[in-house]
Amino acid sequence: MYRFLLSRQWVILTLIGLVLIPTMVELGFWQLHRHERRVEQNALIARNLEAKPVPVTALTSPGHTVPRADYWRRVTATGTYDTAHEVVVRRRTNADERVGFHVLTPLVLADGRAVLVNRGWIPTAADQQAFPTVPPAARGTVTITGRLKADETTKDSGIKDLAGLPPRQIMLINSAQQAKALGRPVLGGYLEQSAPEPAGSSPEPIAEPDHESIGTHMAYAVQWWLFAAGVPVGWVILVRREKRDRQTAAARSTPEPAPANV
Repeated sequence: MYRFLLSRQWVILTLIGLVLIPTMVELGFWQLHRHERRVEQNALIARNLEAKPVPVTALTSPGHTVPRADYWRRVTATGTYDTAHEVVVRRRTNADERVGFHVLTPLVLADGRAVLVNRGWIPTAADQQAFPTVPPAARGTVTITGRLKADETTKDSGIKDLAGLPPRQIMLINSAQQAKALGRPVLGGYLEQSAPEPAGSSPEPIAEPDHESIGTHMAYAVQWWLFAAGVPVGWVILVRREKRDRQTAAARSTPEPAPANV
C-alpha cells in the first residue's frame, strides 16, 4: 500500500524534509539568541545611561580598550578643544537617515592628554573632497558630558578604504590613529557629546541608542519552529493524498466482472 514511498521521487522528498527540519530548528534558535542579545544590550544601555556620570579618566586611558560593559556609560571631561586637529568622519547618518559627517574634535585635558569628542552630525557639503563648514566648538575651558564608546576598527565595521581620503577626513574613529596625528596621548575610545545642549549652529546631537525596541527576532524564531513542525505534517498529508489518489486510480482501472451466463 505504501510501496510508492520507495520510489525515487518520494525518497528525495523525504530526505529534503529530514534536512529542512533540523535546519529550521537551528535557524529558530539563532533568532532566539539574537533576541536574547538584544534584550541584554537594551538592559546594558539603559543601565549605563541611567548611571551617575563619572570622570572619563576613571574608565579609560591611552591604549585602553573600552569593554562592552562600559559602552554608553555617561562620563564627564573638562578641557579645551583643539580645533586645529578637528576632523570629520565620513558616511555617517543622522536620525533622518541623511548621510553626512560626524565632527570629531580632540578635547585636551589639564594633564596634557586628550579625549576624542564626537560633537555631532553635519550635512555633506557639495564638494565631498573639501573640508566642510563646521560649526565652531566652544572656546576656553569647557566641561562636557558624553556617552563612552569603543574605538572603531576595520574588523568591526568592514570598512577597508582608509587610504586616499581628503585632508582632515577619516572613515573610522580610532584613538590610536588620532594620537599619531595629535602627537599627544589620547584616551582609548571616544565620547558622544550629550551635554551641554548645542546652541545656534552647533552640529546636530547624536541621538541616544535605542534601548526599548526588541525587534522581531523572537517572532522569527517562532516562525522558523512552526515551519519545522509543518514539514512532517505536510509530509503526512502528501503521503495520504498520494495513497488516496493511487487507490482511486486502481479502482478505475480494475474492470467490472462480466455477468454470469444463465
